[in-house]
Amino acid sequence: MLIDTHAHLNFKAYKNDADEVIRRSLKNNIWTINVGSQYSTSKRAVEIAEKYSQGVYVAIGLHPIHLETGLVKIKVDKEEINFKAFEEKFNYEKYKKLAQSKKVIAIGEIGLDYYWRPKTTKKKELFKEKQRAGLCQQLNLAKEFNLPVIFHCRVAHDDLIEILKFQVSSFKFQGVIHCFTGTWKQAEKYLKIGLYLGFNGLIFKRDYGEIIKKMPLERILLETDCPYLTPPSKEGRNEPLYIKDIAQKIAEIKNISFEKIAEITTQNAKKLFQI
Repeated sequence: MLIDTHAHLNFKAYKNDADEVIRRSLKNNIWTINVGSQYSTSKRAVEIAEKYSQGVYVAIGLHPIHLETGLVKIKVDKEEINFKAFEEKFNYEKYKKLAQSKKVIAIGEIGLDYYWRPKTTKKKELFKEKQRAGLCQQLNLAKEFNLPVIFHCRVAHDDLIEILKFQVSSFKFQGVIHCFTGTWKQAEKYLKIGLYLGFNGLIFKRDYGEIIKKMPLERILLETDCPYLTPPSKEGRNEPLYIKDIAQKIAEIKNISFEKIAEITTQNAKKLFQI
């Protein structure tokens, strides 16, 4: 058995066949946690999961790049898009209502993302302040429901570590750093806080061998981040079934059997998310 701890079958890429993909995964004894990035995708994840008695679960949250700041523009396929069209304010009560579903087992993905940021120093600081405030609001939701957290972090590990060190002093957070991209020094700090680290198809594109070798197996989670980050042995859209490639690669790096990786990472996911 394997658990894909970070999938997005609630995204438009699976608009026409999410249930088919889920049935294929379940047939291969692969469970999935669908992760929200906005209210709409969080709600969609709940609607999908509630069709299944077992094996499909949900995390709800507002991804930092979708948090309303009014300060960022990005380029997609060389076309500049005003990011305001993708932004929303975090509505605590709406997310609180979603969190009452028995299928919701985590708050996420939430966190910090400084990749797309304003150009001026003053706007950068305001941008970071708004992201930190949005994160703390959602951590309060995790506290209220006593749920673990799926953290997104890009170009912001040191800031996230400082926030979490402060927060842990008042509440012992359980959670995972999704799609870990930091250094071993940063990984050690997350481990000391008590968090897990999630690894996906990026391990085929970047050299995380030394970090994975040093990582205690009991703190590793597997994820696809589908529809993104398709493993090189596959083509097109990613899906939970391809979590086998991630497990096999980690088994090779740590010189441990595939079966052992599957066993321990599944235990890790069940323990963290109480499933």
